[in-house]
Amino acid sequence: MVENITYLDGLNEPQKEAVLLTEGPLMVLAGAGSGKTRVITHRIVHLIHQGVTPDNILAVTFTNKAAKEMRERVIMLTQKYFPSNRAVIDSYPTVTTFHSLGVRILREFHEALGLRRHFTIYDRADSQRAVKQAIEKAGYNPKEFEPRKILSIISRAKGDAKTILEFKDAANSFPEQVTATVWYHYEATLRAEHALDFDDLLAKTLFLLREYKLIRETLQQRFKYIHVDEYQDTNRVQFSIMELLAGNTHNICVVGDIDQNIYSWRGADIKNVLQFERHFPHAKTILLEENYRSTQTIIAASNDIIKKNQNRVEKNVFTHNQEGEKLTLYAGMTGVDEAEYVALTAKSLIADGADPASIAVLYRTNFQSRSLEEAFLNYAVPYQLLGTKFFERKEVKDVLSYLRLSLNPGSNADLARIINEPARGIGKVTMLKVIEGKREELNIGATTKVKVFDDIMTDIAKTAAQKPLSETIKFIMSRSGIEATLKAEGTEDALERLENLGELVTLASHFNEVEPNDAVEQLLETAALQSDQDELKEKEEQNAVRLMTIHAAKGLEFSYVFITGLEEGLFPHERLDDGRTDQEEERRLFYVALTRAEKKVFLTYAHLRTIFGSQRVNVPSSFLNDISREHVENAEPEEGKHSSGYETTIYLD
Repeated sequence: MVENITYLDGLNEPQKEAVLLTEGPLMVLAGAGSGKTRVITHRIVHLIHQGVTPDNILAVTFTNKAAKEMRERVIMLTQKYFPSNRAVIDSYPTVTTFHSLGVRILREFHEALGLRRHFTIYDRADSQRAVKQAIEKAGYNPKEFEPRKILSIISRAKGDAKTILEFKDAANSFPEQVTATVWYHYEATLRAEHALDFDDLLAKTLFLLREYKLIRETLQQRFKYIHVDEYQDTNRVQFSIMELLAGNTHNICVVGDIDQNIYSWRGADIKNVLQFERHFPHAKTILLEENYRSTQTIIAASNDIIKKNQNRVEKNVFTHNQEGEKLTLYAGMTGVDEAEYVALTAKSLIADGADPASIAVLYRTNFQSRSLEEAFLNYAVPYQLLGTKFFERKEVKDVLSYLRLSLNPGSNADLARIINEPARGIGKVTMLKVIEGKREELNIGATTKVKVFDDIMTDIAKTAAQKPLSETIKFIMSRSGIEATLKAEGTEDALERLENLGELVTLASHFNEVEPNDAVEQLLETAALQSDQDELKEKEEQNAVRLMTIHAAKGLEFSYVFITGLEEGLFPHERLDDGRTDQEEERRLFYVALTRAEKKVFLTYAHLRTIFGSQRVNVPSSFLNDISREHVENAEPEEGKHSSGYETTIYLD
């Protein structure tokens, strides 16, 4: 080990305190841009320096992108500070996402749950299809009880660590009682297909930890020092998993920012931060308040916004960076005017030397992207929209379904997807009889067609068990007939689909050095657990302006940020189903948007916007009045355009 601790150089005092305090529970409340990842990675290095085996250290975060960056930083630091220690270099800490950790634990202890090691992970589309079938099996009409809503209720219950029985006992409305019944049928489908849905990756992990003492103690011995990044985003089941892993030693360090809690709609529980000391007595809390990212003006504006919230831990974010430019406010007459202003301003920034990829255009809801895309196209400004994820493209999902089915022949969802893809003349009746195990009822023609498919799957299974993963993907493309079908089609769309499959082969080649079965598992896990930011990572080589929702931008940073659609009802957002607005969460979302920016923020809104085919007259967002006027300047009006400003003029027909 090295004698001096030079890895502490460059840390400020609160960061240093968090790194050195290794025993017992610790909560680090880190403001935006305050170096929280630096604290976690240097804390891991310090633990290793103190003699802790890397295998005994766990760090968990939310996105593959964040986990990859943290893992790379830990590897770089350990190689730098322990260059000659083979025990350290050969054994790195576990740095992963919550869901990847769940997959890892469930594969290791799959027998306890009666699961195959190669269980299938349902994506959202698979789950919705299975819930629709469960609704029908329960004797209800999917048109009356929408599968998407039923699945959302089940998902929320699993995130709250509720079992089917607990949910059923607490059900006090007819829709909840229907959901409980449907849930039973849905669970039966998952069991029959040796499948887990996305929420099960955590819910079943928690079940193992709670119900199996030996498994719990094994994992507590393995992970003696636990770190949780983005702690404010944890839900009930994630908190419970970490609490059980921490055991009696309570060697758990959580890092987060209560002011960036923007995921309550998917179960993130702000109480996990507010009540940390209640769950972990004698916990120490350290505040990281110095921002290293943004200008003084941006920090002052974001402080103006967030100080209005009541449910928070008081902290005063500051920076030693330069004062910087004021925030620019633009009011368009229409949504089209607003989009044109954004596109032209971005074009001007690029002309002045800004890197296109250093510019982000953020919006509250996805529908806003259409007019923005149109404007960027019209003015020939390079842009990149976070749209359909790579692994959600049809041709990619088809090939992965062949791969999954070869590992897990009981996966009826995959069987139904690909038995006739590409077309083999196998109809729905034939497919249902195959799924129900009634092959003896098939006529000779149908039996022949199914035999052709069975032979394809047998060949794929043999190849997957023996060949490097990229060769297996190529084989699936060829043996299934997908490649030939797309080539024969010959359209631009078909060629683009082929290019996507070529990209899948490239991605698979990254796993070629891994043993074939493990490589397949790792690729399927990567596909199942991809996030919006991972999609952005794929596209980072393209030097283009980024268009994305504010939720997707969390954790990222850009030199220039446009925050669009700042109108009452849009941002802060009014929920369409019940007309309610969670002002505190919306304000946190605006705070997140502001603090993505390093140099300059542009705020925009439109007096008139067409939503759902109807033109709506807008009042500027109340958030604009929360920012001190000294931090804001109005955009210079262009000829023929409406001037910008805080004016709340209402235009009547």
